Amino acid sequence: MRRRPPPGRFLLPAAGLLLAGVSLLTAPVASAAPPATGSQDGSLIMVLDSSGSMAGPDGSGHTRIESARTAVGSVVDSLPDGYPTGLRVYGAGKTHGCDDTSLAQPVTALDRAAMKQAVAAVQPKGDTPTALALTKAAADLPAQGRRTILLVSDGESNCGSPKPCEVAAGLAGDGLDLRIDTVGFQVKGAARDELECIARAGHGAYYDAPDAAALGRQLVRASQLSADAYRMAGDPVTGGATPAKAAAIGPGQYTDTIGPGETRWYAATLDAASTADLSATAVPQPGVAVDYGDGIEVKLAGTGAYSYTCGSDSAHFAQDEGAMILTGAVSRVPSRDGKDDCDKAGRYLFSVHRTTAATSDRSRWPVELRFDNEAPLPAGTVAAAARTDYGTAPAPLTGTPKDVVGGTGFNDATTVAKGVWRDRLLPGQTRYYKVHVGWGQQLTYAAEFANEPVLDGASAAASTFVATAAYAPGRLPVDGASDARDDRLYTGTPVSVGLGTVPVTWTNRWVDEADAATVHSAGDYWIAVGLGPDAAQLARNTAVGVILRVDVTGTELAGPQYQAPALAAHGAAQGDGKAGSGTAGSGPGKAPAQEASASSGGGLKGMDLVAAGTGGAVALAGIGAAALVHRLRSRTTRGGA
Repeated sequence: MRRRPPPGRFLLPAAGLLLAGVSLLTAPVASAAPPATGSQDGSLIMVLDSSGSMAGPDGSGHTRIESARTAVGSVVDSLPDGYPTGLRVYGAGKTHGCDDTSLAQPVTALDRAAMKQAVAAVQPKGDTPTALALTKAAADLPAQGRRTILLVSDGESNCGSPKPCEVAAGLAGDGLDLRIDTVGFQVKGAARDELECIARAGHGAYYDAPDAAALGRQLVRASQLSADAYRMAGDPVTGGATPAKAAAIGPGQYTDTIGPGETRWYAATLDAASTADLSATAVPQPGVAVDYGDGIEVKLAGTGAYSYTCGSDSAHFAQDEGAMILTGAVSRVPSRDGKDDCDKAGRYLFSVHRTTAATSDRSRWPVELRFDNEAPLPAGTVAAAARTDYGTAPAPLTGTPKDVVGGTGFNDATTVAKGVWRDRLLPGQTRYYKVHVGWGQQLTYAAEFANEPVLDGASAAASTFVATAAYAPGRLPVDGASDARDDRLYTGTPVSVGLGTVPVTWTNRWVDEADAATVHSAGDYWIAVGLGPDAAQLARNTAVGVILRVDVTGTELAGPQYQAPALAAHGAAQGDGKAGSGTAGSGPGKAPAQEASASSGGGLKGMDLVAAGTGGAVALAGIGAAALVHRLRSRTTRGGA
């Protein structure tokens, strides 16, 4: 399998930092911690092969059906309270018959005792009508919402036409609402091929379970990814197919969908003074087939005879292990003199384009759109000078970590503060955390993956990746100001990824440095940490432990103005760092290094911008004024977290 090339310079973390992470993760992670609540619109039905072959031994001293009962019990115990879950079986009703399938437990709010009783009563004896069971299972699920069929089988269908793979394709359709995952219990040859085909046609994932322990592990992984899906939020909108048919949007949050190769168009009315942030978050089915260049490309452009581009961004997977969440964002920053083409008040077009390789999954992706306006500074305000200097990396935080469960996305990101935290990630999962960063402060964090027991018999070359991303208010992807890595190869041995930002300063929006320009608003910043889908073929534990060290350094100032007092001295409550900004709050970054580079090169440096003037305007000390109005027109974000 092709892997992502190592981006940038490979930098090993400090030994003390990594060893501390190892010691905090020595306790084995037997299973993933159940989330507090499931996806608000999700549901799951397990379809259990109960044909005669399941009565045979599995090599562990038990029959296959006995191990399956235990595995289903593990799933039930790990799912969140109330998550709609059901069980359908086939081959358990009679010795022969291709019409033999029954609903053992309806899809209702999770009843753990009833589910365990239902699976305990299953006695394998008959044929394998896989296609019929899938058809019935789809009808068992609610009519709406994100629905998952989880098929567990130890053999190939023996009931002729229709073929299960064809049925799966018809049921899943465009893959927007229904996903079919499969788990092959001690299968090979044609049986495995069939289950892989069902998963591929059903826009899902195939999990291989060569023994009883693997069966329980893979079932829990698949079911929890269903229950812990990204929680979408926003008003439904349908983007136009052409610029002329662009859907009008105002400040707020929206949901849409996008298909392979499609472009969606939206029209936003901007004033001549406010900074506008527009973002798109694509949420494909986790782990489905993708290629390196798959992803989304966003652009903000003017209208009229000359369609000038005001900003563009792209977020691609840069790996072919499987789909994960992607976010791209653009900003319209008015220039100092108001003469730039993108300064004018009026109608602008925001477009989202999806790139998809011919071999990739063709399901539609839910998309979450966000439009924020950052109000200009009040008249008479003198903005503090821009800060593009990262400085010396702070010493790694130490101490006993606090257990935390990260959110599924931006909307339910778990709030964390300065400190050491511990979480667990499933293969193909991304966790989100939210941290307040005030004026004059900077964020530094590291996500450490320690020693992970690997599967017996796993190839010495078996590997996956770990990745991280950070986002500023407006969901603007943050580039790392420190010399570090945002993703790394992971083989079960200790590795660390992370990011460090420059101090938050209003005038950073006018500098050339990509690693500083987006760090221009105080408020909520997001940290995303992801684990590659191929960890399912590598890790012995259901979920992989991660230590997150979050540090917010510097004194929080009362506002973005020149010589602003400390926030505490100003009498404001901690966390209120949004003076002068109308932002409501808003892929992977880089971890702190021993010595950090100050910038990405090329533009205004450090304190070159000297605060003066009003309304957020600045004067330059020894630098041509034309440099001030420069706007970084495009950027590329690597996906995967």
